[in-house]
Amino acid sequence: MIQNPILRGFNPDPNIIRVEDDYYIVTSTFEWFPGYQIHHSKDLVNWKLVSRPLDRVSQLDMTGIPDSCGVWAPCVTERDGTYYLLYTNVKSFDGPFIDTPNYLVTAPSMMGPWSEPIYLNNSGFDSSMFHDEDGKSYIVNMIVDHREDKLFGGIVIQEYSHEEKKTVGDVHYIFEGSLGFTEGPHIYKKDGYYYLMTAEGGTGYHHAMTICRSKELFGPYELHPENPIISSKDYPEAYLQKTGHGDWVETQNGEWYAVYLTSRPLDIRGRCILGRESGIEKIEWRDDGWPYLTSGLRHARPEVEAPNLPEHPWPEEPSRINFDSEDMDMSFQSLRVPMTEDWCSLKKRPGYLQLRGRDSLGSTFHQSMVARRVQAHHTVTETCVEFDPNNFQQMAGLVAYYNTYHYHYLHVQGDDYWGDKSKKFINILTCNKYEVEEPIERIEITGANKVYMKCDFKGAELQFWYKLDDGEWQKIGPVLDGSILSDDYVDNIQVMYRACFTGAFVGMCCQDLTNQEKTADFEYFQYEEMDWEPLKKS
Repeated sequence: MIQNPILRGFNPDPNIIRVEDDYYIVTSTFEWFPGYQIHHSKDLVNWKLVSRPLDRVSQLDMTGIPDSCGVWAPCVTERDGTYYLLYTNVKSFDGPFIDTPNYLVTAPSMMGPWSEPIYLNNSGFDSSMFHDEDGKSYIVNMIVDHREDKLFGGIVIQEYSHEEKKTVGDVHYIFEGSLGFTEGPHIYKKDGYYYLMTAEGGTGYHHAMTICRSKELFGPYELHPENPIISSKDYPEAYLQKTGHGDWVETQNGEWYAVYLTSRPLDIRGRCILGRESGIEKIEWRDDGWPYLTSGLRHARPEVEAPNLPEHPWPEEPSRINFDSEDMDMSFQSLRVPMTEDWCSLKKRPGYLQLRGRDSLGSTFHQSMVARRVQAHHTVTETCVEFDPNNFQQMAGLVAYYNTYHYHYLHVQGDDYWGDKSKKFINILTCNKYEVEEPIERIEITGANKVYMKCDFKGAELQFWYKLDDGEWQKIGPVLDGSILSDDYVDNIQVMYRACFTGAFVGMCCQDLTNQEKTADFEYFQYEEMDWEPLKKS
């Protein structure tokens, strides 16, 4: 059996492709760099993160973009031995005009190298590519309608010229939508029909995957008789919620599977600290020429029948990273900008990750943060930092992070500018609803060399711990509300813009607001997942 979700933690908008006996899923990363995650499987059961294709600023410049903008839903296809990856680099999502430039990069294989980008259009997001049997290719995307704050304007298609490397000809309007918030289009051709898959209903608890079809590429398209084919909107007690945006694939043995976006709330229709994940369901084609879930249901299941393929597990990933390599571990990402030697070094002090303090945690420009996804409902994360600040504007430590205005931060900091520069303190900083608070009085740790930090994150409860040098672990501060690190919470209180699409991360960071380039050395990073779920699987 396949256990859902197949890609846990923040891994939304799955796009799947089979390359002979290998399967690859590409998922969105938004403001996290490098752009997109590619997971690899040989059996649709076991998945391994193998690549992030948008790995340089010439492909993906996200400096200064707002939270939850950046790299949105991917599409990867193959034609004549070349792989085409389409992406949107969203620059803004506030106000009537949404800046959603779409680009295309190519590669000789799924593992790259990926080319410099080709600009396609700025008419909407979730762009995809369809290659027809006559050799022509087309770009499909939703269009942004700025009039009367409508936003979702339907689905359009335009031919793409491989010779000219640009879109050509007329833009054809092919689908208005059926449930509203129509996005995520993919076109497939089977048995003489063009099938258009879309995500509808919004990416929350009314999300859905819908199908329509036509004998002609430009329509008109008729809706699936049991539309939507995947949705949990009428099943509030289902283990997998928010099911929708996705893709499908045929195995080498003729079996069909759909992958889709999903979330696992802490309670019924509650907050989802793990963000939007990726799941899988088996589908069948019936005599009427339409796809259905083989289960006969509309909502997705925690366990799904595996395909008739040889089992192929991957080696288990180590829980502890000791920074004894010159290459950063694949689990880590940075915010908006690449991890470059000038601020993030594994070489300057061998055996340590050295971060040079830069912007604050509220910055959308040059933060010095290295973090990984939270992928289970109970995790324990631990690190050790050596840091000698001169004042309170120099900080380093362990952060549980959602975006620039929602985080919990256990950190070492210095004294006041007018105080004793040799004094050192440990403190907690929480940012919630744009407001910053310190839930405890700072604790003096002057003379301590190594400061060990731990974050026990269980459901909505987040507890920090610390110890000094070779001392004993002790709790620091109260139990904090970890559920504020979720789309659901942020979406309900936002006052600036509408984008809330990521998930909780844990990581290491360093700030120096004085331009003294103070550095922090992290000895290791340990992340462990505990066997605990807040809701029964059903």
